[in-house]
Formats: sequence, C-alpha cells, structure tokens
Amino acid sequence: YAAWLSKVTGKGYRLLSEAEWENAARAKSTTRYHFGDSEGGLGHHAWYIANSGGKTQVVGQKAANAWGLHDAHGNVQEWVEDCWHGTYSGAPTDGSAWTTGCTENSRVLRGSSWNGYPLFLRSASRFMIQPDGRYNSIGFRLARTLHPTP
Repeated sequence: YAAWLSKVTGKGYRLLSEAEWENAARAKSTTRYHFGDSEGGLGHHAWYIANSGGKTQVVGQKAANAWGLHDAHGNVQEWVEDCWHGTYSGAPTDGSAWTTGCTENSRVLRGSSWNGYPLFLRSASRFMIQPDGRYNSIGFRLARTLHPTP
C-alpha cells in the first residue's frame, strides 16, 4: 500500500520504524500509557476488549494523545518496518528501522488491538508475527518523510 500511495501521490510513504512508532505513541510521556499509568483512563483513550464490541472501530473516536495522534493504544496492532529482535541490543540509535540481523523470520507489531487486555495496551508493548500473518486486528500507520527546504 505504501508503495502504491507513493506512486499515486508522488510523495514518499513508508511504514514507521519501531522507534518512531513508540515515540509517536508516547508523545513524550514516560508512563505505561500516554495519559498516565492507570488503566482507568483506557476507556477514554482506547478501543480494547472491554469496550470495542469485538471489532475494529473508526479511527478518531477516542481522545488523542498530546501530539494529536488517535488510537495509539488499542483498535489495531500496527505493522512497523523493523524485523524482530528479542532485545534492543545493537538497535540503530538514529530512530531508523532495524532490518538486518533478524533473530526470527518475523516482523514487529506495535500497540495492541480491539481484542487486547490492558496489560498489552502499554506504550512499550511489542509482538512478533510472520510476514504473511493476516488478522482482522492488525493494521498499519504510514509516515511520510519530509525533505527540508533549503
């Protein structure tokens, strides 16, 4: 989809790196969720097992994080560009995707989904999935690289 959108628009779209995803989801917070450590706020900020009705919801119905990003916790797990590594030891330090030296033939999913429990909706949650994995609880978020003007 990113390649198609890039071709159609003439602008470069791509999956976020794992580091970019977490940075965007946290919006400078250091707590379990972008709004704090309490699970009590999840209903206001996220679609998850307790309130989703067992399905993906239209984006933007829940409160956004401090940077205006909706559904940073819940609704769908999101593909990122990185392949799976069990730890961050050796990860790029510039925020770019880690696509070499993978420990599995797996990709990274970030966030949680409409069928996730509060523990899995934390900003730091990450999961691995085979590249051909398809589920109705998985989606993606695209980034567009902006080139600075001279």
